[in-house]
Parts: sequence; structure tokens; C-alpha cells
Amino acid sequence: MRFRPLLALVLAFCLTFISAPSRVSAAEKNPQFDAVVNTGKANNCPTIAAGSNGSISLDNGRLKGICMHPTEVFVKVAATRRKQAEFVPAKIISPSNNTSIAEVYGDLSGSTFTAKGGFDFALFTVLSPTGEEFPLVFSAKDMVVNASGKSLSPGTELTGKTRTPSYRTGDFLDPKSRAKDTGVDYAQGLIALGGDDEDLAKENIKRDLEGEGVMTLSIESVAGDEFAGSFTAIQPSDNDLGSKDPVDIKIIGELYGQKA
Repeated sequence: MRFRPLLALVLAFCLTFISAPSRVSAAEKNPQFDAVVNTGKANNCPTIAAGSNGSISLDNGRLKGICMHPTEVFVKVAATRRKQAEFVPAKIISPSNNTSIAEVYGDLSGSTFTAKGGFDFALFTVLSPTGEEFPLVFSAKDMVVNASGKSLSPGTELTGKTRTPSYRTGDFLDPKSRAKDTGVDYAQGLIALGGDDEDLAKENIKRDLEGEGVMTLSIESVAGDEFAGSFTAIQPSDNDLGSKDPVDIKIIGELYGQKA
């Protein structure tokens, strides 16, 4: 009888090892895992042979699998007495390997492409040469672009507009627990000012302010039903729910897509 607790403990210990699942690393399950993980390759778009001179009709149909991978970013600095406003090189600092838009699809009508969905936005932050950080929503939402011709072939450009959603949601709490949909309406210590201060009012009153971007898709290679090239997007940075003035960000990168 006195050995029964010890026997139960030994039995439980054995059953633990028998029932434990075998630990197989992701690399053993998928040999390509090690070649991709933590390398940034998953952020890249598919490619086709450069110089492919095919053509894709833009008559009614659909485009799918559109991928845009940012490779360069620029911040527009304000004008001064001596210099006009201009775009200066900046750097993507967070996240560095998760910035691409992918699997965007939509409808063709004549020479117009209208995006309908996909992984059509990416959140990241850029660092300007002055040391200031600018969060933004890189977006292809509601993208409507018009082609310069009746087909997709090397040299074709599609230009139009996109919608840039708010970087913050209505539930975001600032350091004083103010938010649009939750939290307090204002910081209690500011009541004595009567809300007449414009800068404080911008901080106290949170608003969803969407922006509008300009998108240009430049086709450089076409092979079968696939096309590749580059894109240029100019979109506003985050306005922090109305408390900050956005600046223009120019994003340049690689483009890929297919005719459905």
C-alpha cells in the first residue's frame, strides 16, 4: 500500500513522455523555411524576366495578385526663404521587413482599374534626415488608376488616386487617456482654459481624418498574363487623430501583378 503513491508518480512520468508530441522544427518540416525566415525575402514581390515584351489587354476583366514592395522613401520638407519645398531621402525604420502591399485585386473597365480588396495597406514609420519620425499608412485602398493605353505593355503607365485611412483607430488612447471612442474627452487639468486654446483643442478632440494619395504604376515587363515594373506613391503621413499636420511621403518600389 505504501508503494502505491510512488507507483502512480512513476506511471504519470512515463505517460508524459509517451504522449508528448515530437518536436520537429519548422525548418525540418519545410526546407525553404531557413532560407526565408528573418531574411526579408518574404517582403519581396514575385518577379518576371526583365525585358519581356508581351502585352495584356485592358478590356473588361480583372487584375489580381498585385504586389508593391517599397524600396525608397522620401519626406517632403517645408519651404524656407531660400529653398522651395522638396522631397528628401528618408529611411524606413519600423518594421523593416513587413512593408509590402500584396494580393490586391480588382476590376478592369476599359482602361481603368478599380481595386476591390486584398492586403491593401501596410503600416510603417520613416525617419527623416532631421531625426523626426513619421508614421504612415502605405495604402492601395479604393485605388482607381487609368492607363495611358488600351493594353499593359512596357512603357504603359496607370495613374490615379488611393484612399489613406487613419493610422490610429478610435480606441487609441494618448498619454493622457484621451481617445475618440473610449477614455476621457479631455485632460482634467485643462478645464480651466475653457477649451479656447487651439493647440489644446486639437489634442482634446480626436477625429478620424482620412487622406488621399496619388499612385502611378509603371509597366516595364510583360510575360504571358504577368506584368512587373515600378510604382510611385505620394501619400500623407499620420495626423495623430487630428492633432498633427501631416506631411507628404513619396514611396517608390517594385510592382508585380497578373491578369485574371
